[in-house]
Amino acid sequence: MQFRFSGQTISINMPTRDALLAELRRRFRAGEGFALATVNLDHLAKMRVSPDFVAIYAAQDLVVADGWPIVALSKLAGRPVELMPGSDLILPICRVAAEEAMPVALVGSTEVALADAKQSLQRQVPGLNIVLTIAPSGVFDPMGEEAAEILKRLDREGIRLCFLALGAPKQESLAARGRALAPAVGFASIGAGLDFLGGHQVRAPRWMRRVGLEWLWRMLSSPARMVPRYARCFAVLPGQSLKALRLRWFGK
Repeated sequence: MQFRFSGQTISINMPTRDALLAELRRRFRAGEGFALATVNLDHLAKMRVSPDFVAIYAAQDLVVADGWPIVALSKLAGRPVELMPGSDLILPICRVAAEEAMPVALVGSTEVALADAKQSLQRQVPGLNIVLTIAPSGVFDPMGEEAAEILKRLDREGIRLCFLALGAPKQESLAARGRALAPAVGFASIGAGLDFLGGHQVRAPRWMRRVGLEWLWRMLSSPARMVPRYARCFAVLPGQSLKALRLRWFGK
């Protein structure tokens, strides 16, 4: 599945969870870093108006589908992919990291939330080695000096997997920059995933996630913030649906 913005193609190149985990294991063993992004409808809305975000996404090594609308578009295009929200990938990725004895870092959110997420992860994944947690300042700029120091520290301390919980586009931007400043680190951008783990945000019930209604839960939980966001998201669906059909019929 692919999307085109500003003359660039953004491809979902990891269509299944098994393929993703196998690739991460290969990269861990080969000493190769990576930037993993989870594309969703909000990201498409951002890419539609921001060529800079398109360029950041094009710099990601691995892209998966986050959200039922993305999965639906992939089926419409005749190139189906699995649903892989970032929050659901944290534990499977941690299990691979533990099996391969990879040092892990958590970056984002708050110190309290990171401490709680660390405790939760180490309880659920025996042998997981979380050696570093960093909560950036409130004025964090992924292209600034604070970000550079964080990336250099990750590289210096031998981190091999770093979960980024900074929100889009900051986390994807930091991951893209990290490919140059910390090339052996694997960056996984997972949004609010660490806050969910530590109990600092409440995720939608499993039944709502199963039927594709997590967006409704989030909208009702924070209407002032989420209603405008989802309005922008739904506005991109008609155009993306036409593009998906064209991809199915004409291959482009």
